[in-house]
Amino acid sequence: MNTVSTIKRNFIFDFDSTLTKVEALDVLAEITLTNNPKKDEIIQGIVNLTNLGIDGEISFTESLERRIQLLNAKKSDLTLLIDELKKKVSKSIERNKEFFENYSDDIYVISAGFKEFIVPIVEEYNIPANRVHANTFEFDKNGTIVGFDRDNVLSKHNGKIKCLKDLELEGEIQVIGDGYSDYVTKEAGVADKFFAYTENVLRDKTVANADHIAPNLDEFLFINDLPRNISYPKNRIKMLLLENVHADAKMRLAEDGFSVETVSRSLSEDELVEKIKDVHVLGIRSKTQVTKRVVEAAEKLMVVSAFCIGTKQIDLEACKERGIAVFNAPYSNTRSVVELAIGEIIMLMRSVFQRSTEIHNEQWNKTAQGSREVRGKKLGIVGYGNIGKQLSVLAEALGMDVYYYDVEDKLALGNATKINSLNELLNISDVITLHIDDNAANKNFIGKEEIAQMKDGAHLVNLSRGFVVDIDALVDALKSGKIAGAAIDVYPEEPRKNGGFYTKLKGLDNVILTPHVGGSTEEAQRDIADFVPSKIMAYINSGNTVDAVNFPNIRLPKHKNAHRFLHIHKNVPGIMAKINEVLAKFELNISGQYLSTDEKVGYVITDVDKKYNQEVISDLKKVEGTIRFRVLY
Repeated sequence: MNTVSTIKRNFIFDFDSTLTKVEALDVLAEITLTNNPKKDEIIQGIVNLTNLGIDGEISFTESLERRIQLLNAKKSDLTLLIDELKKKVSKSIERNKEFFENYSDDIYVISAGFKEFIVPIVEEYNIPANRVHANTFEFDKNGTIVGFDRDNVLSKHNGKIKCLKDLELEGEIQVIGDGYSDYVTKEAGVADKFFAYTENVLRDKTVANADHIAPNLDEFLFINDLPRNISYPKNRIKMLLLENVHADAKMRLAEDGFSVETVSRSLSEDELVEKIKDVHVLGIRSKTQVTKRVVEAAEKLMVVSAFCIGTKQIDLEACKERGIAVFNAPYSNTRSVVELAIGEIIMLMRSVFQRSTEIHNEQWNKTAQGSREVRGKKLGIVGYGNIGKQLSVLAEALGMDVYYYDVEDKLALGNATKINSLNELLNISDVITLHIDDNAANKNFIGKEEIAQMKDGAHLVNLSRGFVVDIDALVDALKSGKIAGAAIDVYPEEPRKNGGFYTKLKGLDNVILTPHVGGSTEEAQRDIADFVPSKIMAYINSGNTVDAVNFPNIRLPKHKNAHRFLHIHKNVPGIMAKINEVLAKFELNISGQYLSTDEKVGYVITDVDKKYNQEVISDLKKVEGTIRFRVLY
């Protein structure tokens, strides 16, 4: 359990943009000005006045007076306002409701807002009206809000200082708020600590003067070693996304509360070793190399995510040995690659690039020579995985006869025909398209001997890996006419960033060269930016390893009213017995246990009742063979 401080602590919360996501008077304006033709203009004026008062640019009294004049609100509008505010309680406040209920004797609300709408909200969090210090409205006989109690200290400039001082609280005083008017309590010496609360709004002037920045209540509770609803504040989990990963990925991860940094380029090994020391999650594409040295320097790394299909750039074994899960995106850009393959097959068969180049060079050469339909031609697919299968379906729809070869036994789709040897496939195909993986054994998979087995005048498409084709052999075959055309998207050596590039294939007739863009469509990158973050969040938030490429895969149920122990260990005899011995020793109430292993690593997840002896954690970490252990709740 958390250690409880012996010092009496008082927690002073602001209301607007702290306990709630919004400024209440702005919401009231939305309600009262619904049919006003100048609604947007008036609301913007109210927002501006709110910010000027919060930042201390004008006196709060002036800010309040001018806002109420613009509102034209009635007492009956407050009921609607309260209903709206109940829906707009800050997320982290809402999920830590138990803190307010258990520590209500130490919690006060001091706000320049109004009791009429604050009390009904905070009462649901066990904060009674007598612990709410705020302004009160004045109404005319028709129930119209015409002003506020000017004798209330909170209606005056720096009123929070006077209010807090008059409370004469004993012990440490911590103020939590989003505005400069909250900070001045620390500056005046009536508060001991000031937390700039930035979950809903970040004010530079407030943040610059804070003792601590709290992006959410979880961070505040963590710093104070107070009970909280999640085991570790997500804002403390640092994620680094390299190589211009789609912006949606950052948005998704940041919205879930993580701290996300992006870098538009790949990093060298030395740069990454320096950068990765405090990183928990690394996101890359194909150029960044996550070597053993990088992994060893990554003291906090939990996840490596490839925002692409291939994982050859990652030392999977080094990651596994340190309990680091690796995820990729094996399906998200499949359609994009397939569409490019189809387009290139057609353009090669029709010699489109030759005719286009001639026109660019001011030559008119209308001819049918070397221009053929794809209908009825034989397409040979090498590698019948996700991409190969989808290409098979689309090519058949174009009227092509589809044949495929794969080292594994794969079920044919549609009318595709399985071929048992590579040479046989090469012998019969008019077009060969490569979709094989990044296994090192596939280097020069298509070389001089394989090209010799191809039909004279056949075409070759490579959208898989650059090293699988012997470029010198391909150049010779193109120059001799053995191969009529080729489309190459990947190369044995590719630059880390955009700029100059040379290949021996440059300038050859009927050769389509593209810079590794097979999966680079807006749609594919958006899909990847959705798929990969979902895997990251599933692992960080709940321990799920479904689709991990180097780790035992396990799909876990949601854990409710329980703490989840995640134990990653070497897969050696007897270790599960030792883990269960520790759990039995402390007589834990276990609600579920799940295990998955591979040849090197075991992953056991145990859900236990929330009340237990904390010493069990240190004992589980000491179990021989433990690689990594963490607690989730």
